[in-house]
Amino acid sequence: MLWIKNPLGIFTANDLDAGNGLVVDGGKIVELVPVGGQPASYTSVFDASGHVVLPGLINTHHHFYQTLTRAWGPVANAPLFPWLQNLYPVWARLTPRSLELAVHVALAELLLSGCTTAADHHYLFPDGMEDAIDIEVAAVRAMGMRATLTRGSMTLGEDDGGLPPRTTVQSPEAILADSERLIRRYHETGEGAVVQIALAPCSPFSVTKEIMAESAAMAEHFDVRLHTHLAETIDEEEFCRSMFGLRTVDYLESVGWLGSRTWLGHGIHFNDAEIARLGAAGTAVAHCPTSNMRLASGTARVLELEAAGVPVGLGVDGSASNDASNMILEARQALYLQRLRYGASVPVERALGWATRGSAAVLGRADIGQLAPGLQADLALFKPDELRFSGSHDPVAALLLCGADRADRVMVGGSWRVVDGAIPGLDVAGLIAEHSAAARKLVAG
Repeated sequence: MLWIKNPLGIFTANDLDAGNGLVVDGGKIVELVPVGGQPASYTSVFDASGHVVLPGLINTHHHFYQTLTRAWGPVANAPLFPWLQNLYPVWARLTPRSLELAVHVALAELLLSGCTTAADHHYLFPDGMEDAIDIEVAAVRAMGMRATLTRGSMTLGEDDGGLPPRTTVQSPEAILADSERLIRRYHETGEGAVVQIALAPCSPFSVTKEIMAESAAMAEHFDVRLHTHLAETIDEEEFCRSMFGLRTVDYLESVGWLGSRTWLGHGIHFNDAEIARLGAAGTAVAHCPTSNMRLASGTARVLELEAAGVPVGLGVDGSASNDASNMILEARQALYLQRLRYGASVPVERALGWATRGSAAVLGRADIGQLAPGLQADLALFKPDELRFSGSHDPVAALLLCGADRADRVMVGGSWRVVDGAIPGLDVAGLIAEHSAAARKLVAG
């Protein structure tokens, strides 16, 4: 039983008092120790007097493979649709080994930023990439993290009025068969799940209504979640009107997706009535502030979404539109972007809440995202001892206001996965070298 004692600061994502730390045993939090208190029982101590303790951060929207196309010149200054049209042919050259490297880079970067659970949206399955999700599962387990891996899909090629090239499009039969295979093989249920599978047709401009409806039926049958991009840009809204004769939320409802099983990437361009409908249905939103700013897509109405009952979490989005995989920095961006919209009174703690408890709700999980007895011992410990923190007074607020970007310690299920700012056993220099070479090759063709 490990007592993480006397933290410099602690954020529980709830109203519980853990001012003198918490006790971990058997992979779970077994006790919160209030200010001035002592644990009922413990066998070892970790002195956290120099650390700020948070629940492990949770990333609700990413595209791991995109670490291979960060800061690519031809799309550095492009909005979403031209950005995609230029990148699709590059991404179509993805190989199993380049994906494996990309996933390891994304996961390592996330873990070092204090992230313990990540959702990935993988929708690229060109020839030779049939085992893409299997590759991701292996990488998640090797890194000792948790993940919701979504079996994405694209069925609407450019010759049918969509955006993706034909080489990246699959048949509905192939998509559904592989989706069922992945659910049966990998999807875990219950507390402490390490790998979960969700179904994720990519976006209104890359899939047909038929695969949306068939995915929804399969998700209900197997009791897994649904994910897609929606209402990211005005262009997408206009596409939905032109292609389907519907606004985005009407489209969502028409294919059986307007419900609590669904979470949406971005969710920016909703009107008041649509926000109310999403809230009544319990449909969740992954807010991706950095990506939304990078592509000038717009600003999600997060406070109004939450007020309507929409669960809201954070996502770093793909590393070709962020171009990083850093959850603590994403919380800072969310804080500042929402303050720009709603005013300076949006609290630091609310942004941290989106990255923890809110994100857990988006992924349909009640066992992570907070510090409370009985929940998983997923923790992120930050050490605000760098020059940027000198002179700061509130250690929790300083993480966002002073720009923390790297965790000193990270625990997943009671096991330390980051120690002294490094991932034990990971050859970072070697990974960077091989990943960078794969990135250059992918772009060069």
